[in-house]
Amino acid sequence: MRVLAAMSGGVDSAVAAARAVDAGHDVVGVHLALSTAPGTLRTGSRGCCSKEDAGDARRVADILGIPFYVWDFADRFKEDVIDEFVGAYAAGDTPNPCLTCNEKIKFSALSERAEALGFDAVATGHYARLVDGELRRAVDEDKDQSYVLAVLTARQLAHAMFPIGDTPKSEIRAEAARRGLAVADKPDSHDICFIPSGDTRAFLGARIGIRTGKVVDAVTGESLADHDGVHGFTIGQRKGLGIDAPAADGSPRYVTAIDSATATVTVGPRDRLDVWSIDAERAVWTTGTVPDEDIDCVVQVRAHGGLAPARVRPSADGTAFTVELGEPLTGVARGQAAVLYRPDAARGDEVIGCGRIVRA
Repeated sequence: MRVLAAMSGGVDSAVAAARAVDAGHDVVGVHLALSTAPGTLRTGSRGCCSKEDAGDARRVADILGIPFYVWDFADRFKEDVIDEFVGAYAAGDTPNPCLTCNEKIKFSALSERAEALGFDAVATGHYARLVDGELRRAVDEDKDQSYVLAVLTARQLAHAMFPIGDTPKSEIRAEAARRGLAVADKPDSHDICFIPSGDTRAFLGARIGIRTGKVVDAVTGESLADHDGVHGFTIGQRKGLGIDAPAADGSPRYVTAIDSATATVTVGPRDRLDVWSIDAERAVWTTGTVPDEDIDCVVQVRAHGGLAPARVRPSADGTAFTVELGEPLTGVARGQAAVLYRPDAARGDEVIGCGRIVRA
């Protein structure tokens, strides 16, 4: 089988490519250049797509004895991932750019080009598993990335490979060292890859500008502070609210609502964050078939955490669904993904589908 190995320059994708070679596939390595200024997107463990990363990926390919190429997807990454990220925050949403990148770059633009060139599959270093064509959680639950892969269609999954999903991260590093790969001890990337400073508020502010508004108390309706833009807030946020004092009873305040139309940020007590119902749109059903009845499952609303038992009612056309939670979740925001799992202790939780949260 002809396999295109997406090589980021990190240890995970390096071992994934090596395992694809070991399996006897005809492997070609490719590094995605996603930045128009590649020298600026890595600071230690922050960022990605730097010249350093491309060089690390090339050296791994040389050791594996496979062809290696760099493909420039910078313009599409800016349009489909960065611009969408900025626009979502300007609208008061909380997007997940890794999920968008998987949906529109790694398993759309990349897969389309790979298929056009005659490749049978794209292998990546994601921590997830494919079992009989079904997307399931990785063995290493702390590293599991099935949440950000839940946007993949059945067709995309049929042409995907996740060679390291059956192995804990510590063993992946040890394997890389045994293979003589210099990236064995390379730090993992953290935070948002295209914001190497880690200062998301400053990144957004430079692109959105100042759009002043009010911070309002959810209980009293009192105006508590001014702000420079709703992009500086997310649902459930406690710090950095610009408020001088806690509530009258001494309890902390949290962001409970964001209205971009009026530039109003509402804050209130923690119990105002409880969510019992979620509406999601842009639904993707992992098997390619829309369920014809309600589903009992577990829903996850953040990449790490935010799980609760739920009953899900798909819309008639399958493009949306409503989630009724068996227990409340907090910090649920528009723009996040609601990913549905079918629990399976023996084979690992199976991804059923996902959708973008539009109401909670």
